[in-house]
Amino acid sequence: MRAIVSLLLIFALLGSCTGRNNRSTTGTGNPATEAGQPGVASTKNDTIVDAAYSFEEAIAGTKASQSIIDQLTLFDVVYISTDGQIHRGQILSNKKIAEDIRNIFKFMLNEGFVIEKAIPIVQYDWNDSLSMDDNNSYSFCYRDITFSKHASGMAIDINPRFNPLRWKTEDRPNKPEGAVLDTTVNGTLYPGHPVVEEFRRLGFRWGHSFTKFYDDHHFEKRA
Repeated sequence: MRAIVSLLLIFALLGSCTGRNNRSTTGTGNPATEAGQPGVASTKNDTIVDAAYSFEEAIAGTKASQSIIDQLTLFDVVYISTDGQIHRGQILSNKKIAEDIRNIFKFMLNEGFVIEKAIPIVQYDWNDSLSMDDNNSYSFCYRDITFSKHASGMAIDINPRFNPLRWKTEDRPNKPEGAVLDTTVNGTLYPGHPVVEEFRRLGFRWGHSFTKFYDDHHFEKRA
């Protein structure tokens, strides 16, 4: 599996990127070898583009200060999506963790770990609830900087609908609402998962350890 995925990564990186903001394909857009099976990528694929923003477009409308904007960088990532094909998306994050995130996405691709989509949150009008509900993986989203590392791009959420926030002691709905944890689904995280361990190796804290809830989609790093 790793050898096949490594070849797909080469094809994906060589593929051209067309379209802007909307999903599109370059070339014929061949179906996955096993259509609809997460983690099974086509060996005859053209990269599907989930996002193609410029930096200016990706920060348009943010309420963040210029000092925070100056800390950000926008870069492409490649992953296997839930349709079993190779996709290219984008992450807007703090420059301090950009290389770590690039390496994490390469690791997830080599592991065959599914990422449904990675689109800058401007696509969702800066509404993280809408982004999470759409199972979007993202980093920067400006909010109260005193408690959220997303506000400075020092955190990333991975497949929020597959890995919902679950309250430990309070009887409150999961977030995103209606999301249910199912560790048999590719793209779902759990203690000891290789992706979790790779994040930890790179110095990230996993939200599973938070006091009030299991924030299983959330990883953050100190500046």
